[in-house]
Amino acid sequence: MQLNYLSYGSGQPLIILHGLFGSLDNWHTLSKNFAEHYQVFSLDQRNHGRSPHSDEFTYSILVEDLLEFMEQQNIKKAHILGHSMGGKVAMQFALSYPDKVDKLIIADIAPKSYPPSHLELFETLLSVDLSKFSNRKDIDSTLAEQVKDFAVRQFILKNIYLNDEEKFCWKMNLPVLKKSYIDMSGSIILTNTFTYPTLFIRGEKSSYIEESDTNLIKSFFPSAQIVTMAKVGHWVHAENPKEFFQIVMEFLNKE
Repeated sequence: MQLNYLSYGSGQPLIILHGLFGSLDNWHTLSKNFAEHYQVFSLDQRNHGRSPHSDEFTYSILVEDLLEFMEQQNIKKAHILGHSMGGKVAMQFALSYPDKVDKLIIADIAPKSYPPSHLELFETLLSVDLSKFSNRKDIDSTLAEQVKDFAVRQFILKNIYLNDEEKFCWKMNLPVLKKSYIDMSGSIILTNTFTYPTLFIRGEKSSYIEESDTNLIKSFFPSAQIVTMAKVGHWVHAENPKEFFQIVMEFLNKE
């Protein structure tokens, strides 16, 4: 599959993988900052952003997409940074192809199962017929009836575009994402270990990485260190991008 991507800068490769409902656009500013030190490849994963849609959507398939992308770009080895769902893809990739990964950075996710907490959000998004709207403000007002959090709505609204017929559409493949969501909420395939340097960054206000997850993380990523960012939730990179950048750079610069 030919994934959509943007490349920034030059030097050692750093690949960035967004989370569920996300896209490479969410990482544009940080990608430019990292590009002062690395060649950054920010990807739209399948069924997201401007990448192709497909009926297949599993962690194993997303891992193979990443492997294919690296082969297409002639990338032998890279630092890999993933947030949430993208973090699970990054972990699965590192466990499957450890020699393809230099250093691994995981943003606010653990290698475990989670309750499928977004089912109601999927129903809300699928119930909105975007083609009936003439502006984004009215779409936001309709979503606000069910999705009260302004920041979440703005994040979701980044997935809307005008098609060739000047009709609003979703960039992401919502029906397939919903169909796959229960499985994607589950654990990655935990086989092998990844012994190279690994950093887990968790948000103090987030429950995605708990103290009780430390043993599980260390079992499969024995070199892992876990850093907590104060006063932020699940979107650690968006809520305090300056500190997130500093933490990642300190980790990548360490011998």
